[in-house]
Amino acid sequence: MNDRNLAPWFLIGGLILAFVVSLSLVVSLLNPPLIDVIWLFVFMLTSGLTTIAAAYGFYRWRLIQRFKSLRWALVTTITLTVILTFANVWYTAQLMFISEHDLILTTALLFFAGIVSVVSMFFIASAMIMQIREVSSAAERLARGDLNSRIVVQGNDELAQLGQTFNMMAEALQAVDRQKQQLEQTRRDLIAWVSHDLRTPLAAIRAMNEAIIDGVVADPQTIAEYTYNIQRETQHLTRLIDDLFELSKLDTGHFRLTCEPTSLHDLISDTIGSLMAQAERDQITLSGQVSEQVGLVNLAADKIQRVLYNLLDNALKYTPKGGSITITAQREGSHVYVKVHNTGSAIAPEDTSRLFESFYRGEASRASSPTGDRGTGLGLAIARGFVVAHGGEIGVESTPMRGTTFWFTLP
Repeated sequence: MNDRNLAPWFLIGGLILAFVVSLSLVVSLLNPPLIDVIWLFVFMLTSGLTTIAAAYGFYRWRLIQRFKSLRWALVTTITLTVILTFANVWYTAQLMFISEHDLILTTALLFFAGIVSVVSMFFIASAMIMQIREVSSAAERLARGDLNSRIVVQGNDELAQLGQTFNMMAEALQAVDRQKQQLEQTRRDLIAWVSHDLRTPLAAIRAMNEAIIDGVVADPQTIAEYTYNIQRETQHLTRLIDDLFELSKLDTGHFRLTCEPTSLHDLISDTIGSLMAQAERDQITLSGQVSEQVGLVNLAADKIQRVLYNLLDNALKYTPKGGSITITAQREGSHVYVKVHNTGSAIAPEDTSRLFESFYRGEASRASSPTGDRGTGLGLAIARGFVVAHGGEIGVESTPMRGTTFWFTLP
């Protein structure tokens, strides 16, 4: 029930309480005749109903909002309250036939109490208005773009709660602004990175194709080499476009996971088999081990195989000749823990926290890997998206002495 619905009941309850307290005091202390008690009751009922009706009308039609200043609205309210109190007491005193001396004294005391109450309310209203002006000033600064605008909250009343709500709103707007700036920076980086990654293979394809067409190269061996390189650059463009498509589906949520019980052992074995030729060519030992405790896992096989492929492909690019790559899977509690460890390479600490960002490859390795292969910078971002979509986590640990380990979990 809101304040508007509670107001009539509050007024009626106050009137009943006033009757009970006042008549109890009069009867117990003065012991007046029954007729006086009846007349007093009738007068108090008439006066109380009239006063409460006026007060409710003042509240119901929001007359206080007609004032241009809250200070004067409050002063007017307390003045009316004092006048109503004065009228009730003065008429009640006359009804009780008190002496002229007592009536004059009562009137003087009522005037004194009323004036003191009005002056006190003026200063109380000023303190409340100062708090409201602080909120108004902070809101104006916020509207001008000062997202650091805050209010010093004091007390526990409604104005203090308003200040706390304002601060929460300002913090939320500041967080949205930071996110907006990050998104804008990401958009600019995306355009720059995609332009770079598209320009490089296209320029290479164009140069080699023009050399063949113009007859600059004529011997079959060089033409075959150029044709092979054109094919490699075309494959790089295809991977980039495919990765961008996957990433866009992850960012917009327009992809569906079709999960079913799957053998993780088979997925790892198939992924190792697809990259074994590349590993042997680079003289890298590639092996895998799956714990017997890992049975069937409820997952989307195509997505997790893509995660495994991306992690192994990334490890192959940065593992020197003679190194080794080991992929293991074991059960830990209610999760399956998969690790891809490669020797001989380490990632700088400042890069580990950003490896799973789109297009991030670190300044030192941006153009290519140690093997000369260029990546799209999206493989780890896509792997993270697929793992998170399964309800798992992904991370990396790297030390110069032990190498690098990428890991992820699956429920």
